[in-house]
Order: sequence, then C-alpha cells, then structure tokens
Amino acid sequence: MKISLLGQFGSGNSGNDGSLEAMLIYLRRCRPDAELVCICSNPDLIAKLYNIKAVGIGGSPNSSRWARNLDKLMLRLPGRLSLFFLSMAQLNGFDLMIIPGTGILDDFQEKAFGWPFVLFCWCVTAKLCRTKIAFVSIGAGPINGTLSRWFLRSAALMASYRSYRDDYSLEFMRTLGVDVSTDRRYPDIAFTLPTPKPSIKPTVSDRLSVAVGVMHYRGWRVNEPRSEDIYEDYVGKISTFVIWLLAKGLHITLVTGDIADQAALQDVMKRVVSAVSDESVSRMEMGTIGSLHTVMSQLSTVDLAVVSRYHNLVSSLKLNRPTISIGYARKNDDLMEEFDQQRYCFQIETFELDELKRVFDELIDSRIVIQKRIGQVNKRWQMQLLEQQLLLSERLLTKG
Repeated sequence: MKISLLGQFGSGNSGNDGSLEAMLIYLRRCRPDAELVCICSNPDLIAKLYNIKAVGIGGSPNSSRWARNLDKLMLRLPGRLSLFFLSMAQLNGFDLMIIPGTGILDDFQEKAFGWPFVLFCWCVTAKLCRTKIAFVSIGAGPINGTLSRWFLRSAALMASYRSYRDDYSLEFMRTLGVDVSTDRRYPDIAFTLPTPKPSIKPTVSDRLSVAVGVMHYRGWRVNEPRSEDIYEDYVGKISTFVIWLLAKGLHITLVTGDIADQAALQDVMKRVVSAVSDESVSRMEMGTIGSLHTVMSQLSTVDLAVVSRYHNLVSSLKLNRPTISIGYARKNDDLMEEFDQQRYCFQIETFELDELKRVFDELIDSRIVIQKRIGQVNKRWQMQLLEQQLLLSERLLTKG
C-alpha cells in the first residue's frame, strides 16, 4: 500500500509537525508494510526528522532569473500549471492521500494562491489518479477570501473521509454547502502523541511556575494594514502581564510554537528585563524552539499555562495543566469549552489586562479541581481517538 501525507510540515510550526508525527506513529503501527511519502513545505527537514521519503509541495523553484520573471509576468500561470504536472507524477500509483490534523481549511495569513490553491491542486490530482483522500481531525474556518473559500471547499468535497477536530469546523463546512451527514467529529490527533516523562522540578523554592506563550501575532489577514499596531498592543500587554507575574514571586517560562515567534519572544524579553530586578530576571526562562515534544517538555515543568497558539493549548491540556487561552481563532474557545474551561478564554486582539489578572488569580485558587476535570476529559478523548484509528483501519487501510 502506498500512502502520501500532505500538509504544511517543516515550515517551523511545531503544531503542524506534531500532527504529522501523530499520524506517522499510527500508520507505522497499523500498516508497517506501507510505503509512506510526505508532501510538505520542507522535504529535506521532514525526511531527516521522521525518516520518511519527502517531496516538496511545489517542486523545485525556478533556477534562473529569466524564468522567474517570465512566471511573474504571466501572473504565475506557468508555475501554477506545473504544480498539476508535478502532483500527477508524484501521486500516480498511490492508494491514499491523508491530510492529518492542522487548521488546513482556513486562510489564516494566507492568500488564495498560497496553501488554498496548493491543497486544491493536490486533491484534484488525487482524484484523477484514483487516490482516495482523507481529511483526518482537521480544523476548518474561518475563510475570509472568496477564492480561497472556493479552493478549500472544492478540495474538501473530493475527500472519501472527513473528520473534524471540533463542532465549529464541522458546522462551518455545512455552511459552505458541504454534505457533512457522514462526516465525523474526533479530537485533534496531537492528543495521541506520547506524553513526555515527568520532569523533576527545581527544589530551590516552592514558587508556582507559569508558562506564558508568546506569539508573533499581527492579525488574521496576510498584509493586514493594522498589523504593526496589533503586534505592538499584544507584545505590550503580554510584557506587562509577565512583569506582574514576576512581581507575584512566580517562576516564568516563555514558550513559543512557531519559528516566527522568536522575534516576539525577544521583544517581550527586552521589555521585561528593562523593567524588573535581576532577581526577577533569574526567575525567567526562555523556552527553546523545536518540536511539539519540546513544547510539551517545557509545559511539563510548570503548574499553570497562559497560551495563544492552538497546539500549545493542546499540549497544555494534554498534560492536565490548568490553562488560560488568549486565542486568535474560534478553535481555541471550542477546545477550552470541551474541557469545561470556557471561563478561562480571552481574545488576542481585545483582552484586557485587569480582567486577565483577575481570572489568573481565580485559576490559581481552583487549579486542583480544574486539573482533575481536565484529566477526566483526556481519558475520554483517548477512547475517541482510538475509535477513529479503528475506523480508518477498517475503511481506508485494509489490505487488498
């Protein structure tokens, strides 16, 4: 059996790569005989990290300036047409193409001829090659661009199997006119990743420790006119919140979820360091950028978390950590509601510092009860994810 896995993998987003890894673990256990190929953003990196054959989503870039200028002059048409030929060559003979997890059916920071078009092209090719398509525990919506909406809806309609990681995604596809009567609702597949071994926390004090997620957020739309103002407002609030936490005597770990977050991390650190004492700075750690395992390892050392990126939130809840979400999309709110934690949701562009501080103090007081509740939901979700794996094995991965 030949299986391809398509997605924005290797681009520096730990959540996307974590979704790929979760699917690879399952496929290698269920079909160890299968030939696996990843179609992704950075094939060299993915091949090295996960020991899998990998190809680029758009082929090799034009090597000459003349070819690049001609492609631009013709409105990128030659490059876009070449994608069809590339995908046809790659998918010929494959039995199944899986899109594992991620918010693949939205247009966050995307133009129509970015990933919406790429996904559409590969799905068209899969249909022409008689390759089954499976969207597994994916996120959908919002899609603000009209053409992006057409590309992504068309891609979803070609699938033999669709499941969504939350009710909003399923209902969003229904509003686009997709028949979801046979579609499924299962948790994000990153919840199946192995949990890191418990870390031994420092014994120098009994201080509570908090992870604060830092995100390079500049608005939903690519080329957002207000991007600089949005970013400065966010960084200013997060920096002030970290300073307040340090004043309470807490230990802080700053975590990220994407390579792009490094700039925001540095900006927050500069503001905090210039405003607090050396003793306070000594109670801060900067988390390293890496895989979702890296994120989970960092979160495993703290008592509570305040995060924005979706898969940082997934990781924190998977580890039973009482968490506040400062989300940039509906997916964060829906995930928190599933864990009965909607009280601890904020919106990244509108949250007020005084309210965040007040709710954080509530979280500290209630953390033992909250941790137990999160653990109960995690147990139930593991059963649901096992159910999906059995369903995939039965429908798409059987021999013959």
